Amino acid sequence: MRNIAVILAGGIGSRVGGETPKQLLPLADGRSILEHSIDAFEDSPSIDEIAVVMHPDHISSLQKLCRSNSWQKLTKIIPGGAERWESSYNAIKVCTESANLDEPLSLLLHDAARPFVSQRIIADVCQALETHEAVTVAVPVTDTIYEVRNNEVQEVKNRRDFMRAQTPQAFHLHLIAEAFEDAIKKGYITSVTDDVAVLKAFNPSIPVFIVPGEESNKKITYPEDIK
Repeated sequence: MRNIAVILAGGIGSRVGGETPKQLLPLADGRSILEHSIDAFEDSPSIDEIAVVMHPDHISSLQKLCRSNSWQKLTKIIPGGAERWESSYNAIKVCTESANLDEPLSLLLHDAARPFVSQRIIADVCQALETHEAVTVAVPVTDTIYEVRNNEVQEVKNRRDFMRAQTPQAFHLHLIAEAFEDAIKKGYITSVTDDVAVLKAFNPSIPVFIVPGEESNKKITYPEDIK
């Protein structure tokens, strides 16, 4: 199984604020969020290739980072779309077009804004792909969950039935490609929130194996998250 890590960096991170996309902002060591995310997959022996989906206005910034780093696995820079699903779909199309049909291929779709994904998570996801067509990463919910309507509590859910999604979310290429094509054809693609949701809308019976996530695999969303 050949594994391609797709780093989704096509957004502009409007909730963080400022003119610089959050994935290009530096962390305490001076290296950007995006560099940390790429490093994680570059360092993984389970990953064969890396593709980065970048906002078209900032591809030159990524190219500059490539020149200043020693990444050997980054082979594709792909323009992102206006929505997250478009960025995923652009990567799926490019990887499908360049795929060797005689070689099984999987994609690990990872949010660039999760720069602290561990080597254990990456390895476990890749191992799970050997026996499962779809794999995701999640952590248990520790807070009480309300179902809310009109700013009023309708029902208190059993938190044991819920988990919080993380990335990477990984799939055998042919499967996720077919799911995206179906979602676009049927027009429900804009209503789903992540790649697993696209797959489950396509075929709810397809099992999605869960790899335990980590609280450190957090998503940088707000300005205070940078600190």
